[in-house]
Amino acid sequence: MSDSPICRRLEGRTAVITGAASGIGLATARRLASEGAHIVCGDIETTTGSAAAEEVGGTFVRVDVTDADQVEALFKTAYDTYGSVDIAFNNAGISPPDDDSILTTGLDAWRRVQEVNLTSVYLCCKAAIPYMRSQGKGSIINTASFVARMGAATSQISYTASKGGVLAMSRELGVQFAREGIRVNALCPGPVNTPLLQELFAKDPERAARRLVHIPVGRFAEAHEIAAAVAFLASDDSSFVNATDFLVDGGIAGAYVTPV
Repeated sequence: MSDSPICRRLEGRTAVITGAASGIGLATARRLASEGAHIVCGDIETTTGSAAAEEVGGTFVRVDVTDADQVEALFKTAYDTYGSVDIAFNNAGISPPDDDSILTTGLDAWRRVQEVNLTSVYLCCKAAIPYMRSQGKGSIINTASFVARMGAATSQISYTASKGGVLAMSRELGVQFAREGIRVNALCPGPVNTPLLQELFAKDPERAARRLVHIPVGRFAEAHEIAAAVAFLASDDSSFVNATDFLVDGGIAGAYVTPV
C-alpha cells in the first residue's frame, strides 16, 4: 500500500465496484472504503468476493456482468442497502490467451471478450445512470486501457477493440449526462502488476520484457496506484473532469524512446 495519507473525500457515498474480488477492483474497494465510502463488491467469484466485502465492511453481490438482470440487481442492492448510487467503477474484464492476433483469434473468443469487457460496461452504465439522474449527481469510472489510445504489434485484438469501445462510450455518456450532474470517465491504466499479469508473463518472460522496455518509469503499475486514480475521479476533486480518457500509464503513451 501507499504511505500517502488518506483523505475522507467520499464520506457516506455508495460505490459499486465490479471485478472487486482481486487486482485493481480489490485495491479500489480498499481505497474507497478508506475514504469513507460504502462499498458494494460485485464479482462472479463468491469466495474471494465475499472476503473482499467483509474486509472493507461492505456488501457482496455475486454478479455475472454480462447478464442484464444480475447487473440490475447489483445496483438495486446498492441503493436498497445504502440509499444511493454515487460511484460506479465498472471494472470487470478478461484477457484470455485465445485472444491474440486477428489471424488466430476465433469468433467465439472475440465475442466472449466483447461481452465481458464492453457489453458489461454498457449494462452497468445503463443500470447506474437512472439512480444518479434521480440524485442529480454521480461519477462513473469505466476501466478502459492505454491500448484504447495506442496500437501494438503484439495484439490482443478483441481486448484492444473492447477497450476502445469503452473509451468511446464513456466519452459519449459523459457529454450526454453532464448537465444532470453525472460525470463519466474512462480510466486508462498501463500494465498493472496484478495476478492476471503475473500469470501471463510468468508463462512468457520474453513477452513481459518486450512490454517493460516501453515504460519510461521502468516498471509496471501497482494496483493501489490505479485505485488512487479511481478515488480522484470518484471525488469532488475531479469535479471538472468529464468525458475523457484518464491515462495512468507511467508515460507509455507519451514515449518515443525510453531511458536506458
